[in-house]
Amino acid sequence: MNDDARCPCLSGETYGACCGPLHRGERGAATAEALMRSRYSAFAVGDAAYLRATWHPSTRPASLDLDADLQWRRLDVLATRAGGPFDDAGVVEFVAHHRDATTGERRRLHEVSRFAREDGRWFYVDGDVAGA
Repeated sequence: MNDDARCPCLSGETYGACCGPLHRGERGAATAEALMRSRYSAFAVGDAAYLRATWHPSTRPASLDLDADLQWRRLDVLATRAGGPFDDAGVVEFVAHHRDATTGERRRLHEVSRFAREDGRWFYVDGDVAGA
């Protein structure tokens, strides 16, 4: 993705000022919400390696295959609990909207995700899908 393009996480920043540096390993996420936003953007740009690298080792899948037909359209952060720069754990509730490019069907993922910070790095641990 071009660094001048709008960041997929809809922070209002460009990709180069927001999630791009995280995806390239130039800096880490300062908060659980920043990591969640960067992971959403990784889904949007198809960066499975970043997703695996930011998944906590205790819950990380052995492999990750992204569905190329899913077009991630919008991220709504509903709530955060802890997850700040001085916390070791945090929770982020969000809704991620996507569209299936093959069928045109629009869907949404509503999740309450848990994050942990170890050795100064935030990791996605797991999440509960609302309505599941």
